Amino acid sequence: MKHLNQINGPADTKKLSIEELVELAVECRHAIVGAVSETGGHLASNLGSVELTLALHYVFDIPRDRVIWDVSHQTYTHKLLTGRRDRIATIRQYGGLAGYSKRTESEYDHFGAGHASTSISAALGFAAARDQAGDDHRVVAVIGDGSMTGGLAFEAMNNAGSLRKNLLVILNDNTWSISKNVGSISRYLTNIMTDEKVRKLREEVWELTGKFKRRDRIRSTIARLEQSIKSLLVPGMLFENLGFKYFGPIDGHDLPMMVKTLGDLKDLNGPVLLHVATVKGKGFGPAEDDAFSYHGVGKFDKVTGKAAPKGSALPSFTKVYGDTICELAEKDERVVAITAAMTSGTGLVKYAEKFPERFYDVGIAEAHAACFSAGLAAEGMRPYLTVYSTFMQRAYDQVIHDMAIQNLPVVICMDRAGLVGNDGPTHHGVFDLSYLQTVPNMTIGAPADGNEMRAMMHQSLDQDSGIVAIRYPRDSVATPMTEEIPHIEWGRWQRMTDDTDVVVLAVGTMVQTALAAAERLAESEGIDVSVVNCRFVKPLDYAMLADIEQRARVVITAEENQRLGGFGQTIADHLLSAGFKGKFLALAIPDQFTVHGSRAELLRDVGLDVDGLSSSIREFLHDNFKMGGLLQKLSFRKNGLGRKKEEAGVRMTGTDSD
Repeated sequence: MKHLNQINGPADTKKLSIEELVELAVECRHAIVGAVSETGGHLASNLGSVELTLALHYVFDIPRDRVIWDVSHQTYTHKLLTGRRDRIATIRQYGGLAGYSKRTESEYDHFGAGHASTSISAALGFAAARDQAGDDHRVVAVIGDGSMTGGLAFEAMNNAGSLRKNLLVILNDNTWSISKNVGSISRYLTNIMTDEKVRKLREEVWELTGKFKRRDRIRSTIARLEQSIKSLLVPGMLFENLGFKYFGPIDGHDLPMMVKTLGDLKDLNGPVLLHVATVKGKGFGPAEDDAFSYHGVGKFDKVTGKAAPKGSALPSFTKVYGDTICELAEKDERVVAITAAMTSGTGLVKYAEKFPERFYDVGIAEAHAACFSAGLAAEGMRPYLTVYSTFMQRAYDQVIHDMAIQNLPVVICMDRAGLVGNDGPTHHGVFDLSYLQTVPNMTIGAPADGNEMRAMMHQSLDQDSGIVAIRYPRDSVATPMTEEIPHIEWGRWQRMTDDTDVVVLAVGTMVQTALAAAERLAESEGIDVSVVNCRFVKPLDYAMLADIEQRARVVITAEENQRLGGFGQTIADHLLSAGFKGKFLALAIPDQFTVHGSRAELLRDVGLDVDGLSSSIREFLHDNFKMGGLLQKLSFRKNGLGRKKEEAGVRMTGTDSD
């Protein structure tokens, strides 16, 4: 690490020769593999963008010049070069470096991101702000070919082409075939197009033709000839037609070529697009051979690439979903699965292999995926739109406009609901209960375990109208899977314990946590708490709620969702409207963005682990029932979690919400 250990900022890279810069690329790869093997994270994309990142830091004046990374999951080299080298081993760990760019982490991170297709739009905003302020720094957007499948990228390019702002977009293409394009013709053509002498000659010819009487016709002929040559030799006419000057493709691992090309392009006027061809996983054999599997990884052996053993023997919710959607497709030919560039992440690999004619990966285009699903449903199919909760936010209008208003039978399966862990605030799926509860013609299910999830999915086929949304976490199921599919009463809750005066209405992942907290309170405090599995968040189980209103003195909700607009606030509204006279407490994620870390660490931080729930319940009861031994009377202990209800002798007033 003789070079990397000397790099404390982008200025230090400029002190190196090109040969030393090539050596630095090897050191960066070694550091990335070493760190990710211990922490997990995005591997293949970072290994593929090492030379690109080094060239940017070598040529541009960062941070004065702005570099905006799309998704920003490929910024590990960028972090190594910007004063965060000594903390790279903490990447994605609680209290450590974020796995994405983050404005509050470094002055070199100009724009935060975790979702795709945003960089060109944001960079255009940076360029417009620069011009408004009369500055002259450069703005660069780096975007991958996958992100270019998102409509936002093309909306931004269309606008950039018309505004004519000075802006460089680098298309990092790591999937298209490069063998034909990255050759002598393309390299020669790119060298000609970017050469300063050639550019000056082109400008002089343009000025000279302006002196002729038929200058418009002559210039038009020259422009058509140039366009025809580019159309024949360069695959960039789409970008040219959007108003960009297109260059490339060039080999993104040829550092001398990258440095020269960026140097030639950095001062061109107007919007420019440089097409760079790279290889995901470059420099690490297992990742080069299987970039798909090494896109996002857990801990692995840095020599063999073999994944570390998983901690739980139980399957993940994602696997249960993948197995169950295959069961549905086998029994009903109308079943169609749709995803937005998340085939592996959502557990659909097996389905895609078994039912290719009924599987659609639409690319990074969640809004299209949702509207496409609505069209399938309108023609009698049964679409299962499979998406991460955080990405479903990008298709909210389609949920309302295309699905709900027309009352179409679409099933939305939302993986990664709740706190996802190390990917942090851009990926936590903690808003879906809030934004989906407001939509009419919507049923929201939150299974407590894998068996309940499987049952919900099978019964969703029987719903002939309206949206069914099923949310589940990035975690292993809570209990072993059974061979038989359990029966659940659609839209009804489930009492998990005998009745007591203190009732916890728990949603999804919180059911097992609430049961464990209730057991702890019973054993350590003699406080008796009953737990209800509120597996349907919408519609509410009004029959059971009416019974709870009649007998309970304290109602507590627990959910892995933002408090604002969540299940707890819905219950509070209902209890207040019904004239409930007891006490109420909503336990949920606070009104703030949760940092990155493991799920266990984050649940602890927001008070939604067993310790947090039991402490919150204990403190709430003690604060409200201090006098005259009311707490003991309220929760008279009998046997186990089932309690004999004793009258407290005092009527509680008010409906409190924290």
